[in-house]
Amino acid sequence: MRIRLLLAVVLALLPAAPFAAVAQENKAEAAAWPAANPRDVASLDAIVAAVYDVISGPAGERDWNRFRSLFVPEGRLVPVQKKQDGSFGHRILAVDDYAKNAGEYFKKEGFFEREIARKTDRFGQLAVVFTTYASRHTADASEKPFARGINSMTFYNDGKRWWCLSIIWDSERTDNPIPDKYLK
Repeated sequence: MRIRLLLAVVLALLPAAPFAAVAQENKAEAAAWPAANPRDVASLDAIVAAVYDVISGPAGERDWNRFRSLFVPEGRLVPVQKKQDGSFGHRILAVDDYAKNAGEYFKKEGFFEREIARKTDRFGQLAVVFTTYASRHTADASEKPFARGINSMTFYNDGKRWWCLSIIWDSERTDNPIPDKYLK
């Protein structure tokens, strides 16, 4: 009888063990994650503006700790790209991977990405924001953008602040113009 009871307890706890280990790893990672400026994460408007602000600027370093602070530690950035053969692919980047890859480009090139339109859907603590962007090499808004596209940003609010879960984006191309509904 004792063996059956012990076996039942072990089997009941076994599926939870991997999740407990992951939860401990997430707690440790979150403890080392930079704290956000409360103004950056107080509202959806604030966190979207902070995302654009932190990556924009003249050639040089960005404040990657500020960038990290906007995301959950497990956050992802996913560019969708058209390949030379006409097919499509994507890359899934952790927040630190994006900072490393984009950081090298930003050191050499001015990059100013600004929101030009937005559509937001929200339910409870979840929000999905389609934010249309224009990218320029200078802060001059009259400069013709070298790229435009749409960022699909997902956020959640933990009751204290907004967190970015992911940003997925696709660029405008001649075969993929931005629809009018995303330009208003």
